[in-house]
Amino acid sequence: MGKILERIRWAVANDLFYVAWHADEKCEDRGITAWQLVAGLKEAELIRERPRSKPNPSVVVRQIREDGSEVEVIWSWLRETTQAELVTVYLVE
Repeated sequence: MGKILERIRWAVANDLFYVAWHADEKCEDRGITAWQLVAGLKEAELIRERPRSKPNPSVVVRQIREDGSEVEVIWSWLRETTQAELVTVYLVE
């Protein structure tokens, strides 16, 4: 597991995260609730760490929804505030 993902999981487990407006909109468009993504982060599969992404380091993880469909979720790590941000979600086709 990557270091960025470890930090993000720690922040989520300690309620130190927020859902970006964009992510909230994309969840609504795709019939997903953000809490499902938050709850599924523990079992999420790391696809890619992006330590140089701007404005914050980020990860792409794949999660399986209750209906069996897959989504990819982007989370970022906010170093200065030690928080995680749910950035966006998209369906895997």
